[in-house]
Amino acid sequence: MNIIDKTDDEIMETAVPMWGEMIKHSNNGDYGQFIKHFAYSLMLGLNEIEMGKQFTHSELTKSLSEEFDVLGTIRRGEHVTVLFRQRSTKKEGEWLGRLVLGYEKDEIKVFGASIF
Repeated sequence: MNIIDKTDDEIMETAVPMWGEMIKHSNNGDYGQFIKHFAYSLMLGLNEIEMGKQFTHSELTKSLSEEFDVLGTIRRGEHVTVLFRQRSTKKEGEWLGRLVLGYEKDEIKVFGASIF
């Protein structure tokens, strides 16, 4: 199964709640719950010390607005990237959120996530 074969609406049924859940756990500094949908290959590449520092010291990652806009999708290979307009409850401006989804063992998993 390849996620790029799904329609945008089908992808959003998974991506939007998943992004919202990640925002909630990021704001709460709950690293364990934040990564619960991550693909095994992504978790292998994470530096847990650096991630922990980000959760502890980054004002942005602890003040993400629960309101966001979906900007669109980009399909590539076996992954789809969903782009979000993200705001903060404490910092002015807008950020680009990126969520890369694909299948791992017949389950949709996160293969990349970031805020720029």
